[in-house]
Amino acid sequence: MRAAYAVVVPTIGRPSLGVLLESLAAQRFDDARPAPVEVVVCDDRPLDGAPEALVLPDLPALTARGVPVRVVRSGGRGPAAARNAGWRSVRAEWVVLLDDDVVLPGDWSERLAADLAATGPDVAGTQARLRVPLPAHRRPTDWERNTAGLEGARWATADMAYRREVLEGLAGFDERFPRAYREDADLALRARRAGWRLVRGSRTTEHPVRPADPRVSVRVQAGARDDALMRALHGPRWREAAETGRGRFAWHVATVGAGVGALGAAVLGRRGVAAAAGAAWAALTADFVRRRVAPGPGPGEDGWVAEWRTMAWTSAVIPPVAVRHRVAGLLRHRGGAPAWPPPVRAVLFDRDGTLVHDVPYNGDPDRVRVVDDARAVLDDLRARGIQVGVVTNQSGIGRGIVTLAQVEAVEARVEAELGPFDVWVRCPHAPEDACTCRKPQPGLVLRAAAQLGLSPAECVVIGDIGADVGAAVAAGAGAVLVPTPVTRPEEVAAAPQVAVSLTEAVALVRERLAGGSPAAPTEVAEVTGAVPVPGEHGPAARPAPLSTVGGGAR
Repeated sequence: MRAAYAVVVPTIGRPSLGVLLESLAAQRFDDARPAPVEVVVCDDRPLDGAPEALVLPDLPALTARGVPVRVVRSGGRGPAAARNAGWRSVRAEWVVLLDDDVVLPGDWSERLAADLAATGPDVAGTQARLRVPLPAHRRPTDWERNTAGLEGARWATADMAYRREVLEGLAGFDERFPRAYREDADLALRARRAGWRLVRGSRTTEHPVRPADPRVSVRVQAGARDDALMRALHGPRWREAAETGRGRFAWHVATVGAGVGALGAAVLGRRGVAAAAGAAWAALTADFVRRRVAPGPGPGEDGWVAEWRTMAWTSAVIPPVAVRHRVAGLLRHRGGAPAWPPPVRAVLFDRDGTLVHDVPYNGDPDRVRVVDDARAVLDDLRARGIQVGVVTNQSGIGRGIVTLAQVEAVEARVEAELGPFDVWVRCPHAPEDACTCRKPQPGLVLRAAAQLGLSPAECVVIGDIGADVGAAVAAGAGAVLVPTPVTRPEEVAAAPQVAVSLTEAVALVRERLAGGSPAAPTEVAEVTGAVPVPGEHGPAARPAPLSTVGGGAR
């Protein structure tokens, strides 16, 4: 039996996304070359900058096979967070991570099936062989050569398939890596240190060179901050472990040192020292320019004048920019970096059906009836120093059924019954408003985390329907479902963690609470039938998965 896989694609809406999806839909699928069980596009555009929905191309070849193609919004938090939102929302045994700017050749599905079938039980992931097409009529530019370096990159997620249980056991990508840089190497190192193997497969994926402006080589120096985080996480020899090159950073330090020395000596009136240091800076900069120009377009080749001009000024700018970023990263992580994921510092509750019994569109404080164990659970969290908040859909406002004043009066009664909350965040919109805050969109959870001064990964959401779980997953928070009679069976079946009460919900996450201690196991299997079972492959831990179905939303 062929392995089941889902495809996850993080994107910021580049035109290349459509090319990728069409190349996926054009694959030949049959029993020997199974289609993905679903395709999840992770829209990582900022919520406030792109409120409109991402429009995907029609993919009749996939829809005819019953392959759902859906979009999950991750709120502009970077590719690591977007990939996490994607894989946590699927259930397949394997997750194939694709960048939105790759193109799949016609035999990709056949070779992927062979790659997955060839994996032993100790293999965490299998990587495609990347091919970067370069121009045939001239030598490649600096940016084209930089992109071509992906051909030799280890464990690049441009096309990388991971077992979902491995991603669960490692809590996915470390979201402290905000760029498409080093987050894949960090995950690979953690997987190998957990006892898993990573292998190269037989499939080949094309990675065209994206258009870029002349400043791109300066902007990518921000990755030096991620190098500092890698050192804090994996020690000074992380490059050898990650099988990555050392780069030119030592020469950048020498160049900056010579430039600073020249300026300092000139200010002090030491002309001879200033001249010598200035000559050293000029020689180092000229050597950097030469090394970047020599492999590129020469006189008479297309675009050579613009390329040489760009290499000249960026070679002078790159050393101080790279050093600045590295120093900033070292200062930020000078005390080391804790392991991923971080401890939970806040628990965010849905209101209706979770903290209080659900009264549809309630605008009357006298109808508030709190859930039996809600006060005890909240008081216990407060005593532990855990912040508590409420994230609630209140579409009755947008529908004109209740007023904002009535909703605020109900909230005041809830606080009177349950004590103070550190944050209240509500969505007043009707479903047809298509906002980015209405659960299962991530806006409410992201806003609550920001108001508490926390990352979403430091929060857990507890709710009673799939929309609560969906919002948590999209935002990068943990999630626990506490079903009620209105909770749909498919929501229970797909929930990451399920409890029969608020007390049990908190017990499930207690080992991750900041300053907390593990709780005794809670038996909920008889009630939900959805508690995860031990893994069948490899040594990684298998905590409860973080996935979701859409579900209804109030």
